[in-house]
Order: sequence, then C-alpha cells, then structure tokens
Amino acid sequence: MSAPLHNFLITKSRNPVDLLNAATRLFGGSITTSPLDGLCGGDHELRGVSAPDFAAGYFASPLDVRVASSTGRRSYFVNIGVSGAISAARGGLRATLDSATAGIVNPGDTQELRPLGAGTRFLGLRIDAAMVDQEFTALTGHPPVSTVRFDFALDLAKPKGRAVRLLVRSLLEQLDSGDPLFQRAELQRSQLRCIVTALLLAQPHSHTGDLRDGPQPGHPRTLRTALGFIEANLTERIGLHDIAAAAGCSPRTISSAFRDRLGLSPMAYVRTLRLERIRAEILTSTDQVGTIAYRWGVSHLGRFAGEYRDRFDELPSDTAARR
Repeated sequence: MSAPLHNFLITKSRNPVDLLNAATRLFGGSITTSPLDGLCGGDHELRGVSAPDFAAGYFASPLDVRVASSTGRRSYFVNIGVSGAISAARGGLRATLDSATAGIVNPGDTQELRPLGAGTRFLGLRIDAAMVDQEFTALTGHPPVSTVRFDFALDLAKPKGRAVRLLVRSLLEQLDSGDPLFQRAELQRSQLRCIVTALLLAQPHSHTGDLRDGPQPGHPRTLRTALGFIEANLTERIGLHDIAAAAGCSPRTISSAFRDRLGLSPMAYVRTLRLERIRAEILTSTDQVGTIAYRWGVSHLGRFAGEYRDRFDELPSDTAARR
C-alpha cells in the first residue's frame, strides 16, 4: 500500500492548519481536529477521496493531533500505517499503529495520533455507521440493538486481519487505477460492504456473540415467521397482536422469543428496522423526508424525528442535507 491515492491530492503545505482544515472537509464534517502540542513545522500532505458512505485519506505529516467525532454524523474510523508508526490512543486504550496493526475508532470516540518520526505515513478510512448496521443485519437477520463497538487494535498479521488489509488495498488500487468503471459509486459501495463484513467477522466487538449465534434460519419457527411478517408488512401499521397472530402464538410468547433471541421487544425491533430503511431511502431518494417516513408506516412525524435522532445522533433533515 505504498503511497496510495496519488491522483487525489487535497493539500500539500508547510502550514499545518491547511492539513487540519482539509481533513475536516474530506471527512464531511464528521470530525473536529486540534493539535496536541501546538502547531509544528514540516511538510503536511493529504490525499483523499470521499463518497456518501465513506472517505479515505492518506496522511503524511509529523503533526500530533486530537480527532473528535462531531455531533450529527455517526462514523467509524480505521487507521492503518503505510510507513513508520503512530502512537495512538482511544480513551484509555493505547496502541502503536503500523503496517501490521490498525486502530478502529467507534462513533463518538476521541482519538489521539502521534506520528513516531518524520517519515510516518498512514491511511485513514471513514465508514458511515449506517453501513455497519446494515451489514450486521445481513449477517444476523436483525439490526444491532445498540451501537456496534469494536475493540481498538486490529492485528493485520493474523489471517482475519490480513483479509481486511487485502480488501482495503483492493479498494485503493481500484481508486488509483484511473479506470472510470472503478469510479462508479456502485462498485465502491460494494467493495466497502466487503470491508465492513470482514471487520465484523475479524475484529471482536460488542455484538460478536450475535454473529456466533448465526443468522435468522437458526431462530425458532415462530420467531422466523414473525420476522418474515414484519419484513413483508414494514410499510404498514403493525402492532404486537398482529405479529403474534402471524406467528400463531400469544403476544407474551412472541415477546419472550424476541427478547431471548434478539435482545429487544417486537415493537422495538419494528421501530429499529423501520428507521434503518427510512435512513437508507433518505440518502438515496430526492423525496421529502415526511413522504418517505409516511411511506414506511410512520404516523407521527414529531415522534419519528425524536426516535431518529436517538438512533442516529442527527435529525432526518440533517441526513437529507447530505444527499
């Protein structure tokens, strides 16, 4: 992964403020940056490419920085050394990042990055949290009941970590190829989905146990029937008694099955899945937010906006503004 993104220069300057401002622009305002020990001289270079779901940046700078997540946009960050090493911290966790060790930062986390030497180069990859939720849902058959939080240090020398590194390298090689085919958002998104799936399977996280349980077919028949009913009728008004009747059991029985297997109530599952579908459509449609919400069975826009903000740390209008 030597000197990636060579056709995507954003800034090359001896003024570190140029680097900080460029990083904020590249990552779509999802971060705030500040120097840890004051501004330092030297060469500061950033190359990068961004899309609605992700951004990738190649940093060459001796500047020590603190990077905090901005409110309103949930993102994960994966930092991988290209040359040299970085002393990195996430909360109370510390790791040395280099070509064999990556660092994963979760939504809301603050990280500190201190390059160890003037020749340090690293890659920063931003991934929208909605994509992590979607790939988790594809693997398990249900959305995560809370934010997926990865362990900090990812060993890229082990087989699972090597798979993540190879997928990241493949994405960068496609971007660097100059082939217009690889500039298409559909191909980039497909490649990114592979990276996210590999991260979920390779790196321990707060919902790793759900992946061990396996996808939906491992659930009892009544629960599978209920999940299928919800999927088929998500745009309609669905109540607990409707779900129970479809599953052929009592509301109490189906509620127990949901809590035992999925960790949330049937109606909480409906709300979570509906919010995920609405968010995905807001990002890909030009329709008004209210029109989309009503299409997915929302009857009270004020309550919907509050639930949406609780789930994604931003209002639906904020999501629509990024289209």
